[in-house]
Amino acid sequence: MPLRAPTPPSADADPSGADPSAIVGVATGYMAAKQLFAASEAGLFAALADGPADAAGIAERAGIPERAARILGDAMAACGLLVRADGRYANSPAAAAHLAGGGDLDLRPFLAFLDSISYGHWLGFAETVRTAEPRPLDLAGARMDAFLGGVMTYNALHARMLARCFDFTPFARVLDLGGLSGSFLAEALRAAEKARGVFASGGELVEFARKVMVDAGVGDRVEVLQTDPVDGELPGGFDLVLLEHVVHRYDAEQNRAIIRRAREAAADGGTLVLLDFFLDDDPEQRLLDAVHAGEYLVIDGTVVHPEAEVRGWLADAGWTPVETRALPGSPRIIIAEAR
Repeated sequence: MPLRAPTPPSADADPSGADPSAIVGVATGYMAAKQLFAASEAGLFAALADGPADAAGIAERAGIPERAARILGDAMAACGLLVRADGRYANSPAAAAHLAGGGDLDLRPFLAFLDSISYGHWLGFAETVRTAEPRPLDLAGARMDAFLGGVMTYNALHARMLARCFDFTPFARVLDLGGLSGSFLAEALRAAEKARGVFASGGELVEFARKVMVDAGVGDRVEVLQTDPVDGELPGGFDLVLLEHVVHRYDAEQNRAIIRRAREAAADGGTLVLLDFFLDDDPEQRLLDAVHAGEYLVIDGTVVHPEAEVRGWLADAGWTPVETRALPGSPRIIIAEAR
């Protein structure tokens, strides 16, 4: 049973083009996801941090039955997260870096969020499709910790990928407008060692963002400003403005206002980096963006907007969009210049 999206079959395999592999691959995708969550929770990847092992060795290290170790090992190898050779399993580079506990960014809290919070919402997705209304979001007790841990870990991944794919070094004054996580401004200031930043946002997560930046060693170069990104007061003269995971949280008119505020805060010739998931008009929609449109709808009713619409907001506010760039395992960015 395929656990990953299959490779396109050759024309000789099915001249009619009706090969069912893509259907089966997508339909069984939840099986792969649940086995990934279980492998992470059981400590399978951590068990292989000390070196390769067969199913019996994994079972002993992780404290799970050998049969379960074999099933998880084979499934994760089929998904490309383990390497299997001569009956022994080893972490792939991605698993070693992000799931075994010894890398620079541990994604296990994100997987725990998907399993404990997101997955339950998806079980009722058929009703969400009928109503276009999100499922009730229960964040009582430990669920709030799981929610924040997962969301902020995912944001940290996006910030890390942005720093790898965008050069922050030319910029001296950076505004992070309306963000929820301090990871993006922290990564920008770590890359641009002489730059200073302002984190301008509202809500109860602002102090959490401050702590992230302090922990990253850039707190002395950041001013944290409690303000409403739609109509609050902002300083000006920034050569770089970041709008990350802002657009999907607001409606069209609010986004128009925020993007206008971003332009007013930017110096002429300044740069905007707008990070989010987008729907597009390409012949092949990027899967990651499309599935997040469903995730945001079923979790809290927020919106993945069409890229063309977002570009229109930018142009109306005095920004010239110059490039859209996809980040690995993360959202896309629209890079624009202040005209």
